[in-house]
Amino acid sequence: MATTTTPFESFFHQWLDRQETLLSQLLDALSPEKPEEGDHQLAALIEQSLSHYRLYYREKSAAASRDGPCLFLSPPWLSSFERSLLWLGEFRPSTVFTLLRRVVPDLTPDQIRAVEAVRAETRREERMLTEAMAAIQESIASPAMLGLVRRTASQIDGERPQVDEAVDSLKSAMLSVMLIADSLRGVTVAGMVEALSPVQTAAFLVAAAEFQLSVRRWGRERDEQRVAR
Repeated sequence: MATTTTPFESFFHQWLDRQETLLSQLLDALSPEKPEEGDHQLAALIEQSLSHYRLYYREKSAAASRDGPCLFLSPPWLSSFERSLLWLGEFRPSTVFTLLRRVVPDLTPDQIRAVEAVRAETRREERMLTEAMAAIQESIASPAMLGLVRRTASQIDGERPQVDEAVDSLKSAMLSVMLIADSLRGVTVAGMVEALSPVQTAAFLVAAAEFQLSVRRWGRERDEQRVAR
């Protein structure tokens, strides 16, 4: 049976196409054969790439606010492998530090201190958000909620609006945590990039894009193989 494509899913596919183009351009700009004006080109490409991520999160925020958070906490347009890596609907913000260590091993002492300060704050915020989402999920199975659901199932007059109100409250709380997590992702990358040189920033952006695209490619191939069996 055919599935319905959401507006955000269509946007996401177009966004990925642009991501591949930006990746190719960044790789060209980092090439030793780049022209004299390469520094200006690199700065422009870095801003385009960062703006591309900001566009993604603006669109996602609007869509999640409109359609609810559940769709975005486990997006059906991702492969099963991609979904297995998610933390509150996206990559864990601290993942960027692992990527950075792999592609930019020659940080100065000042850069290391600056990046470590961002990392420590990011990990602290991650823990708080994880606990907040866990509390929301626990409240779903709370005695009060279960009792309300049972009474609604028994068709007790006046209970249905209470259930709807409770569910809406839970969705609102989940949306708030998810959007704060997305904001943390942006703040983490911005804080880290502030400590890097343009060439280091470009190398990180290349690694991040390659990681995302390779995980997606491998995950889709794996799903296709599973379906073909």
